[in-house]
Amino acid sequence: MTHVTDVAAFILRNRGPMTAMKLQKLVYYAQAWSLVWDERPLFAETIEAWANGPVCPDLYQAHRGKFMLSPGEIDGDPDTIDADGRETIEAVLEFYGNKEPQWLSDLTHMESPWRDVRAGLAPGERGNREITYAAMAEYYEGLKA
Repeated sequence: MTHVTDVAAFILRNRGPMTAMKLQKLVYYAQAWSLVWDERPLFAETIEAWANGPVCPDLYQAHRGKFMLSPGEIDGDPDTIDADGRETIEAVLEFYGNKEPQWLSDLTHMESPWRDVRAGLAPGERGNREITYAAMAEYYEGLKA
């Protein structure tokens, strides 16, 4: 299976430099829409509901301490992603790729996969509860036109 760092490297290769927060949100949406469109996870690593939105801890470890990321800074192999995965990521980038990082974070805060798992936590409070495949698939399936 593809790793989150492969997906992140693919996004950076295709979109160029971006903030770590934006990369995290794009990876999250790629995973969510893969669950809906491809009926499978794009990568195996978990996503958690952190204070500023969904974060993949494994990807966080790969960019920890960096605000901006450029192509080549994440150790992943974009060429391991199959055709369906590439198509899904490209569709996500087409829709979400030009959005500002804070806009993407705010959007995730309005959506139930992040919001529901953060129940009981104060705004800004640290948390590491997992956003499940089921929660993502159910919510984003409902958005499909």
